[in-house]
Amino acid sequence: MNRYKDFAKIYDELINTDIDYKRWANVILELTKQLNVNFEDYLDIACGTGNLTKELSCNFKNTWAVDLSMEMLTEAEAKLRGERKKAKFICQDITSLQLNRKFDLITCCLDSTNYIIDEEQLELYFSGVYKHLKENGIFIFDINSYYKLTEVLGDNIFTYNSDDVVYVWENSLEDDIVNMYLTFFIKQDELYKRFDEEHEERAYKEETIEYYLKKVGFSVIKRLDNYEYKDVKENTERIVYVLKK
Repeated sequence: MNRYKDFAKIYDELINTDIDYKRWANVILELTKQLNVNFEDYLDIACGTGNLTKELSCNFKNTWAVDLSMEMLTEAEAKLRGERKKAKFICQDITSLQLNRKFDLITCCLDSTNYIIDEEQLELYFSGVYKHLKENGIFIFDINSYYKLTEVLGDNIFTYNSDDVVYVWENSLEDDIVNMYLTFFIKQDELYKRFDEEHEERAYKEETIEYYLKKVGFSVIKRLDNYEYKDVKENTERIVYVLKK
């Protein structure tokens, strides 16, 4: 499936208008302190262009970041290097982590977990993260809720238009999977270059997520509504899980 190739170069322009990474990072740091986690080794998986990695890396002695897209990792590495922040970047599938070390904090944010379509792969992903945590380590990740994917995004069309970027985002929902078809037009001089991306996200119910978390050994410490200290509701769009080994 074609994803996060040419898109990597314009990802921040499109995403950063909606996501407050500094606020997310502050909440994650607060939770890390509350749970008495050491600030030694941090791993950000499905790190994308490194926005959260950048915000959190300066609080830890060592930072690692993993993504399946080389194009996204290239953007992330350049971003951190430009701000004189250090991290080790690895191209790897998050359902088969093999990093040969353990971490105090692992994060996986911006609904990357929803990209895992198969439940067997979901279990492998959770199991791999569990094995890479230190004994007192925590794992914080978020998902697009079942409500958001089925009621807000599913079977809808969205558009974006700026001086340099135009895109059309068409979704279709089938068997709890949202198929996303994105067409981009990027201005280059006086012309527009077109490229297309296809994405899939699975709508997971909370009971499914929590079944597999508990199966691999995680304890659910908190569930937050979109990185705020609020209870998850029926219409919550982003559910944040805080887990301890």
